[in-house]
Amino acid sequence: MLSGKTILLIIGGGIAAYKSLELIRRLRDRGARVVPVMTGAASEFVTPLSVAALAGGKVYSELFDLTDEAEMGHIQLSRSADLIVVAPATADLIGKVAGGLAGDLASTLLMATDTEVLMAPAMNVRMWQHPSVQRNVGWLRASGVGFVGPNDGDMACGEYGPGRMSEPAEILAAIEARLMDGPMKGKRVLVTSGPTHEPIDPVRYIANRSSGAQGTAIALALAARGAEVIFVTGPADVPPPEGVKVIRVQSAREMLEAVTASLPVDAAVMAAAVADWRVAREAKSKIKKEKGALPVLEFEENPDILATVSQMDAGRPGLVVGFAAETDDVVAHATAKRARKGCDWIVANDVSPETGIMGGSENAVILISDAGSEDWPRMGKQEVADRLADRIAAALGMPPAGVLGAR
Repeated sequence: MLSGKTILLIIGGGIAAYKSLELIRRLRDRGARVVPVMTGAASEFVTPLSVAALAGGKVYSELFDLTDEAEMGHIQLSRSADLIVVAPATADLIGKVAGGLAGDLASTLLMATDTEVLMAPAMNVRMWQHPSVQRNVGWLRASGVGFVGPNDGDMACGEYGPGRMSEPAEILAAIEARLMDGPMKGKRVLVTSGPTHEPIDPVRYIANRSSGAQGTAIALALAARGAEVIFVTGPADVPPPEGVKVIRVQSAREMLEAVTASLPVDAAVMAAAVADWRVAREAKSKIKKEKGALPVLEFEENPDILATVSQMDAGRPGLVVGFAAETDDVVAHATAKRARKGCDWIVANDVSPETGIMGGSENAVILISDAGSEDWPRMGKQEVADRLADRIAAALGMPPAGVLGAR
């Protein structure tokens, strides 16, 4: 709940501004006070009257409003909030803040604040992918500004790809995570979970027995400690956790794409059971059963997501945690995997059928790191997740103060 919290909501000028109305409603349902600020372009998409009615208070828009300056002042307006949320955060607004410009009320508030800032980008896919926008976003992230989204989706212009503003529920979850006190507040963590499905034809696929329960538990534990969690999941049996950004994928190649698009992060927990191989030539129609004739399937290797992230020259997470599900010589195989992949830790477990761990409610893991191997007793998967989350929090330490968003 956000009872007693004040959110300064800056609404930028984009078609996604209509989502800000739903966000205001959800914030107030959670008990938050919303102080809305609209850019001049924002009023082309939503009316100040609608925003004021939902927020239950005045909409601020003019930098040189003598009444507002006499009563509060634009600097105090930004500093009296618990969090500043920019939704939608247009390329123009992002560029102004990254460039140190303050030509209107919204950009001036963002430049004059010592309050934490969370941005929800929304723009055309080509704009989002433009090197200047990516440079600005990277600089702002490094300066302490939080980001939620953007998502892949259909654009108002008819194109498809990253640039669609996150849904109000996702932004709300990010706000709650940002305001939650905990050892991982201000940290951004990627968690992969579930199996991948590698298609043979339109009705058949290769998979494994991973339920996704352990990955989901880890995501919940990290979010409970205040982290901003990006959860990339294959088609798991268990539902994804609430309060985190969820990205659903099917295949290993889709998972790799989602993972790299979610970087940079402070830590990556690669709990997904990614299929090692896929069929080299997926059939476009169902392979028919023919008496006396068996289909011949040729395989090729899937991308190695853990190794790709662990061995990055630039943008590598500060901590990369891999998983190793083994049926024999667990420590030896997991130790070799850690060296081969280049990750910092490996969480290994014995998934032999007689253990009942694969798809079960309990787990018994061995944490392998530079310090050696550490056996953990058998316990519930949420208990494993809590213990691992505490280790990750200790390894990352307290978040550094940034140029923006420092308190």
